[in-house]
Amino acid sequence: MFTLPDFPWDRLQPYRERAAAHPDGVVDLSVGTPVDPTPAPIREALAAAADAPGYPATYGTPALREAVAGWLRRRHGVAGADPDAVLPVIGTKELVAWLPTLLGAGPGDRVVFPELAYPTYDVGARLAGAEPVAADGLLSLGPAVPRIIWVNSPSNPTGRVLPAEHLRKVVAWARERGAVVVSDECYLEFGWDPGREPVSILHPDVCEGSHAGLLAVNSLSKRSNLAGYRAGIVTGDLEIIKRLLEVRKHAGMIVPAPVQAAMTVAFDDDAHVAEQRERYARRRSALLAAFERHGFRIEHSEAGLYLWATRDEPCWDTVGHLADLGITVGPGDFYGPAGARHVRIALTATDERVAAAVARL
Repeated sequence: MFTLPDFPWDRLQPYRERAAAHPDGVVDLSVGTPVDPTPAPIREALAAAADAPGYPATYGTPALREAVAGWLRRRHGVAGADPDAVLPVIGTKELVAWLPTLLGAGPGDRVVFPELAYPTYDVGARLAGAEPVAADGLLSLGPAVPRIIWVNSPSNPTGRVLPAEHLRKVVAWARERGAVVVSDECYLEFGWDPGREPVSILHPDVCEGSHAGLLAVNSLSKRSNLAGYRAGIVTGDLEIIKRLLEVRKHAGMIVPAPVQAAMTVAFDDDAHVAEQRERYARRRSALLAAFERHGFRIEHSEAGLYLWATRDEPCWDTVGHLADLGITVGPGDFYGPAGARHVRIALTATDERVAAAVARL
């Protein structure tokens, strides 16, 4: 029987209550949940597809799969993007949690993920009965070959970007040993530092034109403000995608038809993403300057929707300090012991709340 860790965000509740006592209300920079409107064309597509009496296709509509492949070619240089190798999922957290199980991992298998990482990678290994291993250096794993290797660039929580050369070495190492590399690319659209642009694991500079043994995971939650729609995709190795499709068909893991219609419009349109990027860039600039003035050191954070920050003290001391100012942030130890002296600061607050945080700092 697998064991799961306590749900980490429950530990933050007393600090949320402290922050809420501020006369001007709380500024929530903890959970990275979008706050801006879902773009009108996407909402209109959802409404137009609302008459959906029949079962949708687990595989997704051809239009949706072509839209995803077109987006990968157009925006991320994945020249070999194949619509047949695209599979919609019910939000990527669902996929992250169940992917080891869907791929047949179990007792005796190892699932590797970064030392600072989204907690659901660990949970997914445990649900499958596999061994979760937090390791940044593959050579440190010794002779035991992992079944699955997760990479996450841009990183949640740190915002670190792995260059193509680094990813290429991971791919080569895994292919030599028969491991599957899964790249969580949910923040791929949000690179901030010129010269350090995020790159997909499916880009030719990384995979040398072959998607064998590779999966890329992406989401519309942050890119298109669709967190409430539960809309994501997985793509890459066609044979692995076919295996996932068969299992998901048996298990009834199906994205609703109206959501598939909305996803098609979202992946086909770049204008709303550019508009959202401008919002986040503005908020990032304001928060970065304010936290640095307040005595924080910002590390990595060259991409994504978070600032990875420290005052060189235990993270819960920092959480308490900010709660007294009416600001909530994510404790770094939620993402692994290596984060024990950092906090994660989300950019996902309204302009008005960001301005309030800046004023308090």
